[in-house]
Amino acid sequence: MRFVDEVEVRVEAGDGGNGTIGFRREKFIPLGGPDGGDGGDGGSVYLLAAENVNTLADFRYHSVHRAQRGQNGMSRNCTGKKGEDCYVPVPLGTLVSDAETGEVIGDLTEIGQTLLVAKGGFHGLGNTRFKSSINRAPQKATKGTEGEHRRLYLELTLIADVGLLGMPNAGKSSLIRVVSSATPKVADYPFTTLHPNLGVVRVDDLRSFVIADIPGVIEGAADGAGLGLQFLKHLSRTGLLLHLVDVEPYESMDTPVEAARKIIREIEKWSQELASKPRWLVLNKIDRLPAEEVNNRCRTIVEELAWPGPVFKISALTGEGTKELIFAIMDFLEQQRRKQSEQN
Repeated sequence: MRFVDEVEVRVEAGDGGNGTIGFRREKFIPLGGPDGGDGGDGGSVYLLAAENVNTLADFRYHSVHRAQRGQNGMSRNCTGKKGEDCYVPVPLGTLVSDAETGEVIGDLTEIGQTLLVAKGGFHGLGNTRFKSSINRAPQKATKGTEGEHRRLYLELTLIADVGLLGMPNAGKSSLIRVVSSATPKVADYPFTTLHPNLGVVRVDDLRSFVIADIPGVIEGAADGAGLGLQFLKHLSRTGLLLHLVDVEPYESMDTPVEAARKIIREIEKWSQELASKPRWLVLNKIDRLPAEEVNNRCRTIVEELAWPGPVFKISALTGEGTKELIFAIMDFLEQQRRKQSEQN
């Protein structure tokens, strides 16, 4: 199934059922009073964060969702049945806004969370409601109100603790494969990743975190080139970014330092908020270098970049250095969570 992370849909709540005009017609009750019942309320439309939904692709083929209309009232003071609500499953991390006004309606961040997006119409009143001491046979009933109709803009932002940044073929997919159970496509050519991938990294029996891999970012991405920028929003919820740099680029005109600087420029151009997130430098593919050259090459890259944060040397292919990396990430995330809980 194609990965879709932005879509427009229409939701239509059910109209309220009409009230009815009725009078008792029973033997031996010649002056039977009004007995018209109320209609039923219209069904509402809710979005539901579902665990087994990972993309918005289904909305491309089913873009209108309707709740049931309320039943009309009946005689003998019988109220019409309420229309059934419509629950529309969406992926976790779906941001919902009004397509016409741009107003943000809600954000679905927990499994099972529901969001009311179109309220059903109110039921009409039967003529029994209008009976009084001066009007014993009212000929009045009201119609149910219309349910809400809205056009919604749904935007999926994956929920992950850690996001991977890097040029195409920097080894992001290989890293997520070796540290988690995710199985993204890996090959020795650019743009093997065409949509985001999520992986759960289990540090031990009790601790884990979620890591996200997006398509590689290339120069000019902020102006629409390549695939990476359209998926950068998936890193907006992360607490930590890992900037992967290939220490020995394969058939590339860019040096590791030039490649890293291009990514930094594009990120800053796209979003200062994303650029300000904690970012670690991960020097990948050290297995391509002779062992005696690894430290010197990595030191040169770090010095030329004047990198201020933590630096890790790994080989996603062999797994060298990845264990130290994931333990450091887990410690960092736990510290961040403690700080957040203390602030709250």
